[in-house]
Amino acid sequence: MNSSRGKQDVLRCDLCETSMPLLHCDICHVNLCKPCVGEHALDETKEHKIVPFKKRGSTPKCLKHSSKICELHCEQCDCPICALCVSSFDHEQHFKVDIFKKFEEKKAALQKDIQELENLIYPKYQDIVSEVPIYRKDLNKNSQNLKAAINKQGRDLHREVNSVIKKMKANVDDLNSKYMAFLKKREDEITGIISEIQQNISDMKILLDSYDVCHVCAYKSKNAVFRKLPPKLKVCLPKFIPHEIDEAEINLQLGVVLKLKVRAGEYDPMFSSKEVVPTLPKRPLMANPIVMTNIFTESGNNNLCHVSCVSNKEIWTSGCDEFLRLYNFEGKLVKSIKTKSGNIPIAIAIIRFDDLIYADNYDRSLNIVKGTEVHTMIRLQGWRPIGVCSSSSDEFLLLMVNDSNNQTKVVRYSGSIEKQTIQFDGKGIPLVSSTSKNFPTFICENKNFDICVADNNANAVVVVNQSGEFRFRYTSINRLFQPIGIVTDSQNRMLISDGMNNFIHILNEDGKFLQYINCILQCPRGLCVDNTDNLFIAESATCAVKIIQYCSK
Repeated sequence: MNSSRGKQDVLRCDLCETSMPLLHCDICHVNLCKPCVGEHALDETKEHKIVPFKKRGSTPKCLKHSSKICELHCEQCDCPICALCVSSFDHEQHFKVDIFKKFEEKKAALQKDIQELENLIYPKYQDIVSEVPIYRKDLNKNSQNLKAAINKQGRDLHREVNSVIKKMKANVDDLNSKYMAFLKKREDEITGIISEIQQNISDMKILLDSYDVCHVCAYKSKNAVFRKLPPKLKVCLPKFIPHEIDEAEINLQLGVVLKLKVRAGEYDPMFSSKEVVPTLPKRPLMANPIVMTNIFTESGNNNLCHVSCVSNKEIWTSGCDEFLRLYNFEGKLVKSIKTKSGNIPIAIAIIRFDDLIYADNYDRSLNIVKGTEVHTMIRLQGWRPIGVCSSSSDEFLLLMVNDSNNQTKVVRYSGSIEKQTIQFDGKGIPLVSSTSKNFPTFICENKNFDICVADNNANAVVVVNQSGEFRFRYTSINRLFQPIGIVTDSQNRMLISDGMNNFIHILNEDGKFLQYINCILQCPRGLCVDNTDNLFIAESATCAVKIIQYCSK
């Protein structure tokens, strides 16, 4: 800078003002031409470090002793140190490395972190934020469908229910508004993180091009923070469940809007190009399954029949009385709900995230439990339900028998809307044999969408694909077989309770027998598995739910 000119000039030697000096003293921070180097070095009161001008700032100066050059880096303190620092007691027992070796290591770490941010983390956040418009579109579409369903049900009611319809529409709009606000907040949060990542990448690139050893050595990676992706949304949008019209209960007859549920999960882990993404964890069968615990219930008449898991924390049970009971895994009764009709439930299942539905064979209904209230979703005409299970895409399967007790069929429902009926397999043979209308028949669907029915009357398990085409029929060839409960696990294995032999049969997805579970069971009936493939067995004789580990974790 030439002060006499009052404006920026070309870069000059600080001693003789020769333009374009080629050298720089990193200790004194002065620019030097070659002839002035000797003169500058005559000042013996200071150390001097002459470097090419382009590499100015590359000499690490001690933060504690400003006139000293650092030649080492203390690993424990994570800072450059000079000879005076080494001779002090502060770093006596600490591990020290060459400062320029540390410099190169940090440069390499910078390069690796930039690559991870640019190639993996930043694109992943972009993908996440791109999901928000999809959720928003689904929300708007679902809201319109909800309103249409409410209007359709409303047209069948009298004028006095119009005020109820308006309130329910407002509830839908309120749910829509709250979720839209939630999505906006999520979008803003993720966008903010993306901006932070962009800024971080920019700062890191500047640092990567820098020869300022101290600044580079002071670099702290933030990648570990950015690797922790926000929770993945698992959205269960509201659903309208209409009721039968009953003038005595107008307020309840319009139906219920199932609440919006958003559950946080985890995204798939991110891997560098050199790493291999693992497949889903395999859980091989154990040679000797073990009983982990027993949960004793209060099922009526010493006859426990059904069990269903809720979020790996609680279980619903039912037996030969009119109560549905919720227990935690310590065996404590959380709550007890009486069926709406006072009849014994013939089947139960968990749908959506944790909503309980049950089938009432006597009044031909399928009902849903919401808090402490019970609402009727479906009432059949000419048919009676005998089995129910959850299905894919927020649907469920209802197994039913006609009033003449000579025909059965499986109907797929979405809410109260009938979507598919399967009565015969691909060869025209009834899917399930005729059965007593008062005895439950267990049904489930596997991850391939195959429908599996434990046909107790025929002593066989019948499996058809999603379209209703016959896949296979399993009958035990070694002994008499009485299939009752049935469930499939994460490996698509099928587990069947055998009431005649008190065994659990395990089959693969193609119906091949794998092994038995024989843990001294007493009249096993209903089955379910949790997210880690622990098996829950409703024992009729003891009114206990046995939790069994049958596969390796």
